[in-house]
Amino acid sequence: MHKYLKIPVVVMACAAAVVFAAESISTAKDLTAVIALQGLPCGQVGNAVKQGENDYLATCQDGNRYRVFVSAEGRVVVQKR
Repeated sequence: MHKYLKIPVVVMACAAAVVFAAESISTAKDLTAVIALQGLPCGQVGNAVKQGENDYLATCQDGNRYRVFVSAEGRVVVQKR
């Protein structure tokens, strides 16, 4: 591979990592808000794993874990794990 062809590949990889990180931060903030609106203890979501379409396993910084998903009726459901 020519040395000048490596630069765009590296730039694209870095850009993809930034987009993924921004999306992850946005998802964590959204899940934190949903859990708080349900009146459940969390503080802040530190990690979120996507399990399916509109289905996440959220781990809070205080140690609590929740499954947050949209039910068949279109309602947001938060279940303690």
